[in-house]
Amino acid sequence: MEFHTFVICAYGQSPYLEACIRSLKAQTAATNIICATSTPSPWLEEVLERHKIPLFVRQGEKGIGNDWNFGLDSGQARFVTIAHQDDLYNRHYVEELRRAAARWPDMTVFMSDGILIRDGRLSWGGAVELVKKVLRLPWRVPGLCHLPWVKKAGLIFGNPVMCPSCCYRKDQMPRPLFSTEYDFVLDWECMRRLACGPGRFICVEKPLLYYRIHDEAATKACMEDHRREREERRIFQDIWPGWLAGLLMKLYGQAGKNYQ
Repeated sequence: MEFHTFVICAYGQSPYLEACIRSLKAQTAATNIICATSTPSPWLEEVLERHKIPLFVRQGEKGIGNDWNFGLDSGQARFVTIAHQDDLYNRHYVEELRRAAARWPDMTVFMSDGILIRDGRLSWGGAVELVKKVLRLPWRVPGLCHLPWVKKAGLIFGNPVMCPSCCYRKDQMPRPLFSTEYDFVLDWECMRRLACGPGRFICVEKPLLYYRIHDEAATKACMEDHRREREERRIFQDIWPGWLAGLLMKLYGQAGKNYQ
């Protein structure tokens, strides 16, 4: 079995898709690239044919969770990264993944820090990025990150994970991995479940991901119709008493301004 596969989850006609593909093809360590979609089109087929990337088409009910689950199942490798079509990956991403897997054979989830791309420019050191770094402090000692309480400690005050940076050890993942009940916090909910099980979280505090913010992004759509707020409140209420969940929502909700 191959070591690693990037699965690009594509939808519509993203103007950023080819930039994402180029960043994956520029990796310094060997990897595979495939694409999974529930919205096939001649445009997408032409782009992928030009880059010699296989396409897997999902039939069935619409939804991000269904798309990501299909993507994970389509990636035939020990480790699978669900690559977001609008984002870019540092050329050393797979190299760092291989290094972590060799050092920690029980690693089930690999992730990294990231930098936002806004209006075509890198956005460094914003409040959201700082908060995420603080929330990830329990994961700064990888030797302890196999302990469920350490894994859960990084997830109780918010979601510190840069979702597109996550790479999953496929044979250790439950099925389905992602809940179809959510559109925004499905990665947070997924990580909370994984934290209760065996395996080790490894977070590399290097910006191996460049995460794009733009008007057509699913993140912004979830904010505009308040899905993000409803889903985050549901997760906080599952962790904390109602009054504390409400307080955390007020504080955590300030992060939304970063996407406006």
